[in-house]
Amino acid sequence: MESGDGERLSAAGIVIPATASVAHRLAWATAVAVGPNVRSIVTGDRVLFDPDDRSEVELHGRDYILLRERDVHAVAANRIEENGTGLYL
Repeated sequence: MESGDGERLSAAGIVIPATASVAHRLAWATAVAVGPNVRSIVTGDRVLFDPDDRSEVELHGRDYILLRERDVHAVAANRIEENGTGLYL
């Protein structure tokens, strides 16, 4: 619910001031290829990235997202040790 001065009220009743910024959501994608100098990601890994920090390219009628390794926030991979979370930065 929003008041006239821009304040919002959350479902739990918390007043959110108009000056509070709304965070944007990160997105997951599957790596279909990686460059020769990439250290932490292999083909098939799921990567977490900011959709605003991406480049897109169309190859053979399919759209792909190009990311620099430093723009990847996390990687979800099955190759992580047994007691790990499967996520790493």
